[in-house]
Amino acid sequence: MKKVLLVLLFILSTSAFISCKAKTQAKPEPQVPVQQKTDSSVFEQTFLYDKDAALTDTKKVPFGNSNCFEITKAMGAGWNLGNTFDATGTAGMDSETSWGQPLTTKAMIDGLAASGIKTIRIPVSWAKHITDKTNYTISREWMERVKTVVDWAIQDGLYVIINSHHDNYFTSTKMPRASGYYPNSTNLAESQRFLYNVWGQIAQAFNNGYDEHLIFETMNEPRPAGTKCEWWFDGDSLCLDAAKCLSQMNQTALDAIRSTGGNNAKRFIMCPALQASENSASSASFKMPQDKEPGKLILSVHAYTPYSFAMEAPGERSFTQAHKDELNTMFAKLKRKFLDKGYPVVIGEYGATNKDNLNERIAWFEFYVSTAKSNGIPCILWDNGVWQLRQNKDGTPDYSEGYGYYNRQNQTWYFPQITEAIINSAK
Repeated sequence: MKKVLLVLLFILSTSAFISCKAKTQAKPEPQVPVQQKTDSSVFEQTFLYDKDAALTDTKKVPFGNSNCFEITKAMGAGWNLGNTFDATGTAGMDSETSWGQPLTTKAMIDGLAASGIKTIRIPVSWAKHITDKTNYTISREWMERVKTVVDWAIQDGLYVIINSHHDNYFTSTKMPRASGYYPNSTNLAESQRFLYNVWGQIAQAFNNGYDEHLIFETMNEPRPAGTKCEWWFDGDSLCLDAAKCLSQMNQTALDAIRSTGGNNAKRFIMCPALQASENSASSASFKMPQDKEPGKLILSVHAYTPYSFAMEAPGERSFTQAHKDELNTMFAKLKRKFLDKGYPVVIGEYGATNKDNLNERIAWFEFYVSTAKSNGIPCILWDNGVWQLRQNKDGTPDYSEGYGYYNRQNQTWYFPQITEAIINSAK
């Protein structure tokens, strides 16, 4: 490597000498440009996308002086526009409805705001909407559509979170260019290029026209997919490598956003640990990125806790004291490591799958949200539209992934008692 560097240095020095000497000659010889091969294992903080072609925010509003804890306190009860812009069923504009959810309308957003929701998280996947993989160029039409829905929510006075959602690559092998991100050493440089260019384009489209009500979230549940560390951090070498790479990836996304200046120099940014889990966030290997703007970073956590009640199928249907104890332990750990050290926390996804146990779910939501509230943590309900109880092929109840709460066609709630419990507990 040293020999290669010395040769390159000699070539560059000689070229500079010839170039300077040529200026004194009457007839300089034409110079043939030399194309240099890009080293895919090295990441340079350079935007490759066409800035002139990308969507640019042209509005201007002042950015408020609220600190991060004031922002999270104001966020109140939240809701996710799940299985919509995050869907990866197709690569075109039909992607928005490819996972069975209806086209998002202004009436839908208005209904959320009218019901007492204060924050909407709009998960967005970008990899399948990159039209030029060489330069990581995102479809302008896709960006404009996301911007339209964000604007509806901003007009209703909601806090809005947008992110890079289902862009985590599915295997630890070498990723193709512009296919997403993956936290391991093999894919680190490519992951950084993807994040830097994607967030550069998002930040260019959402800047001075958006105040503190718009929040960016660097990634969604980043993880070494297909490995034993995909959903659990146990501290072995594979997990530690993933954690180390994720720290650099969070930093890269943050640097891209901050480099666009304007309101993005002050924007609040949510950053996750591996899997966006409290377990990984509590490990010694996780650290928040370094920020030029103090007090603007927020930890992003997803917590379907306790797993046996909130997600596992069939799991447990009754909400018990043991479950309460587990939740209290989780919130105490988050408070000790982050809240007490100046980093607010947002639970960007939570919920309890429908196990035909409405009263138990109401009790869980009341305890979960009120405990989070007492710790200064806003919670954003995951909603994938699946609200009806289904059956497995053998006739037994299917309790998996039943996270439907809001009727997006009628602007009503499937379980109004749950909604009431959430909103009242978040006040």
